[in-house]
Amino acid sequence: MAEIPMVFDRALIAARQRRAMGLGPVTFLLDRVAEDLSDRLAAVARRFELAVDLGTPSGAVQRALLDRNAVGRVIAARRDRLAGNADRSSAIVADEEMLPFRDEALDLVVSALALQFVNDLPGTLVQVRRALKPDGLFLGALIGGGTLAELRQAFALAEVERDGGASPRVAPFADIREMGALLQRAGFALPVADIERLTVRYDTPLGLMQDLRRMGAANPLVERHRRPLKRATLRRLVEIYGERFADPDGRVRATFEIIWLSGWAPHASQQQPLRPGTARARLSDALGTREISAGEKAGR
Repeated sequence: MAEIPMVFDRALIAARQRRAMGLGPVTFLLDRVAEDLSDRLAAVARRFELAVDLGTPSGAVQRALLDRNAVGRVIAARRDRLAGNADRSSAIVADEEMLPFRDEALDLVVSALALQFVNDLPGTLVQVRRALKPDGLFLGALIGGGTLAELRQAFALAEVERDGGASPRVAPFADIREMGALLQRAGFALPVADIERLTVRYDTPLGLMQDLRRMGAANPLVERHRRPLKRATLRRLVEIYGERFADPDGRVRATFEIIWLSGWAPHASQQQPLRPGTARARLSDALGTREISAGEKAGR
């Protein structure tokens, strides 16, 4: 069995999320995702009696689900213990990479902006699918690979100019093209992956970096450099960012990419693809063309 590479320092991530709570967290991105998650779940037109909110670093998702009355009870599963936010919610300590739930125990698993920091995402998705009852739903949002593209570029150019080489400063995130395949590999039925891009504007790049700190989202890489960023490098980063990514009013742009994942635990009642050869209508009839049999050459 292949060893799972340790890309993210998960103990550091938990510590930084605790620090962010103490500083006064910046939650606009989480709040947006929680609202969108609630809207997507409302479109399912079904009530889920037992739901788990997996890893979401705030109570925003729990509140959104309970306000819509979409679930009977929500359990928040996080690495750090946090109190439940309502009468029908509770919290347990759990690692997203080692879920404590028995097979076929849950009706719904949701997650907002947490799974991008899991080292073994395929393994986590398999555990989620096993924990769902047949016809149970997984709905999650995670940070996508296009996030903070501007900051990555400015960091790389500034470090090459001032330090002679770039270092890993911004985490590598998932690519939308891989996510649907991961859901299928994990055994989900009817898997769907889609993407949303948000542009947030700041007075300066330093405002963005301060927000990232108060999101608990500073550099979490195991292979990060431990030495502090030099002042000269930081000044050059700010200059490059402004030169390349400023709007006419002088404010700078920051891209956040949200990948949405959904999939169902398999159940006999779900729509199934037809077996080859069982179609009742010809594709040629639908297209208004003549069908060419095997071995027949098309006319010129």
